Amino acid sequence: IEDIILRLPGVAEAAVVGVPDDRWGERPVAFVVGKKEATPSEDAVRRHVADFAGRGTISKYAVPDKVYFVDAIPKTSVGKLDKKVIRAKLLETAADAATTR
Repeated sequence: IEDIILRLPGVAEAAVVGVPDDRWGERPVAFVVGKKEATPSEDAVRRHVADFAGRGTISKYAVPDKVYFVDAIPKTSVGKLDKKVIRAKLLETAADAATTR
């Protein structure tokens, strides 16, 4: 999914992590660093991925439920996407939001 998102003009970096979902078990959420000249919208990212799903390249369930635009994506000491950190921050934010309701 990340490679597909990176094909969209205006995307500099992308990371996709799975988050718990009551119905499906897990659903994808995307984090995107946009290029300064033309960052796409959340809807544009989702439509772009949905186009690939429509062509049968990926499952329609791979289309992210949510796209977050961030300034930077955490990386490990060797420069790989640190999905453990990304997922932990996302779950922490969700837990904070649930306790403030």
